[in-house]
Amino acid sequence: MELGHIGESLAAVYLEQRGWRIVERNVRFREGEIDIVAARAGVLAFIEVKTRRSVAFGSPAEAVTWRKQRKIRALASRYLSERHPGAHVIRFDVVDIARDRGGFMVTHLEGAF
Repeated sequence: MELGHIGESLAAVYLEQRGWRIVERNVRFREGEIDIVAARAGVLAFIEVKTRRSVAFGSPAEAVTWRKQRKIRALASRYLSERHPGAHVIRFDVVDIARDRGGFMVTHLEGAF
């Protein structure tokens, strides 16, 4: 299994263990993909998952540049208009996953951008 898919699966389990309901995973549009859409307590979160083998060159979350953020916002807008028009409270999160001594360290950055 590819590292990115492993990371997304770990992120989904992590979120579910903390009370999030996974609404959809890997939502694809022509312009790109939203990794995870999750809901909890009236909040609909668009979650970008970044997984890295090492933090030698920075945390995985640092790879979510302003360009990537802009793209995710545009994809979220399209998602909302086509699939979830009643959503009122939305948020953009990042789940940062890095290898750590044979396992993975998961960090959920709520309201990351």
